[in-house]
Amino acid sequence: MPPAQRTPRDTAVKPGPSAPAASGPSAASVPQIQLIPASAEGALDAAEEAVDLLLDSGRAPGDVLVITTGDPHPWATHELSFGEAAYWAQHDAGDDVFYADASALTRAASRPVVVVAINGGSEETSVAALPTALARAGTLLIVCGDPQRINSMLGASV
Repeated sequence: MPPAQRTPRDTAVKPGPSAPAASGPSAASVPQIQLIPASAEGALDAAEEAVDLLLDSGRAPGDVLVITTGDPHPWATHELSFGEAAYWAQHDAGDDVFYADASALTRAASRPVVVVAINGGSEETSVAALPTALARAGTLLIVCGDPQRINSMLGASV
């Protein structure tokens, strides 16, 4: 079954690699945006599920950056307990999914996929995080939260 799924994808991609190489800069500069409906309380769980699906589909863990606008992800809280230097060293190594608060987004490097959990926090934090997250996302930005709120923020800020 997987080869059958890859064959149509490969067929679609085979003509594409040379074409995106030529026209890729414009296509690569605007990542795809995917919205996952979730309440503020469920946004972190939705982001976790999105990350699991990305990894299950073959995406490398180091390709994924997860941003939270409200409470930090438990992994980030745990890792920060060892100090900022150790926490950011893991980011710089780029070997695993990295979780950061929206306030640290300007320090985070670009990754192919950025997942944003709109899990609370101020409206200003969320509005400011989305354009920066979009700029950090190489190919895909996944935003988990209230669709109406996200659409209004994306419309106003992107």
